[in-house]
This record gives sequence, C-alpha cells and structure tokens, in this order.
Amino acid sequence: MDSAPQGAPKDARARHERSEELRAARLLDAQRQAARLFAAVEQAGILRPGATDLAASDAVRDLAAGQFAVARHWHKRIVRSGPNTLRPYQDEAPDRVMTEDDIAFADFGPIFAGWEADFGRTWVLGNDPLKHRMCADLERVFAAAKGFFAAHAQLTAAALYAEVVRLSGALGWTYGNYHCGHLVGEFPHENFAGEKVRSLITAANPAPLRCRDASGRTAHWILEVHLVDPARQIGAFYEELLTL
Repeated sequence: MDSAPQGAPKDARARHERSEELRAARLLDAQRQAARLFAAVEQAGILRPGATDLAASDAVRDLAAGQFAVARHWHKRIVRSGPNTLRPYQDEAPDRVMTEDDIAFADFGPIFAGWEADFGRTWVLGNDPLKHRMCADLERVFAAAKGFFAAHAQLTAAALYAEVVRLSGALGWTYGNYHCGHLVGEFPHENFAGEKVRSLITAANPAPLRCRDASGRTAHWILEVHLVDPARQIGAFYEELLTL
C-alpha cells in the first residue's frame, strides 16, 4: 500500500517509495537471519530430552549472541514443552524437563541491526505420529491464511483471525490464543506496548490489515499459528511475516 500523500511532489513520492522498499528489505533480512538462528538451534540440539524449558531458552539466547551478534530481543524469550505448549505467549509457564517423544516450541524476537524479527517454530522430539501431524499442520494453516490474506484486498484483522480459527478446526485442532498476529517493524516497536487492539490480528480489531501504522508507514504484520489439543495436553506454534 502506498501511504505517501496523494498529490505529493514526484521526488517526495520517490523518496517515500525507496524508504518503504528499504524498510521491507530490512524486515525480510531480519527474518532470514532469524531462520538461520533457528536452524543453528536445531543443529545444536538445544531442544532435547533432559533439557529444561528455561535452560533451552537461555541456550538459544547465548547462541544468538555468540553466532549472530544479537544483543537484544524485543519481547520475552519463550521455549515451551509438553503441557506448557498449551499456554499462549502472554501466559507464564512453569519450568519443565523435556522428555522422550515430547513436543516443544520456541518463540523469539531477536533484533538484527535495529530491526525486529519474530519467529516461532515447533520440534517433535520423538516419533509420535499425532505430534508430527500437528507440527505439519502449522505450515498448512499458515500457508492457507497467507493465501486468504493475498486474495482479499480489504481483509480486516477480525476476518483473518476468524479464518485462522476455522482452518485450525477444519484440521481437527483448537486455536490456542485470542489473537493470531501483530504489527512488527523497526525497534523499538511502539505499537505493541500493552497489546493495543489495533496492533493485533484479533476478533476485537475491525480495522483493515492493509493500512498505515502509527508513524504513517505501510503496516507490516506477523502471522501466528498456535494449534492446541487440550485433551492430549499438547500444542504447537509457528510464526513469521504475513505481509512480505
């Protein structure tokens, strides 16, 4: 969406477009680096039986600092396993030792060169086919929701949230949070403080997703998928950029 004022001088509009292109490129680069970080986490075997959620979170932090020069994270770092995977981001969870055949996820917001990434992935530690199906379904829901966003130019936050809940249910899961995403941008991210409803993809937000942020720039959104099975006490989580 071009948020430059209509009728603005051509050179001002050109500067605005270059600025928006650079901003998008920085966000995508931050996400690529977050993906590399998570690949390194998997290679290092940080989430494994015998590790605690808290120790794994600290190990991811240390790896990010040592290999990727990440000094700050823009939101609290989360590693959750077993029944803790039912709890959404805003909840606190007790520390827990990961077990054989467990399921665990990580949700980190590393800052790369002043730009926010927000990245979440799930690992299945054993061979449980149900847990592996849940993990695979994360990407199915994410891809379908991103396609839904692409197909509806006037899509609202509330409508996308409803679609993510519907997609989750169609695959046999419950959706695990009251929102499925939020604004993201250049650190510090002024719009997410206090979880303002207009900064969230939630049923309570009727605003269109293709809009301007509080600074008048194109709004960019993170999409989250949190699938849960309360009866079996398991959950899974996936997140990355929606709008780029």
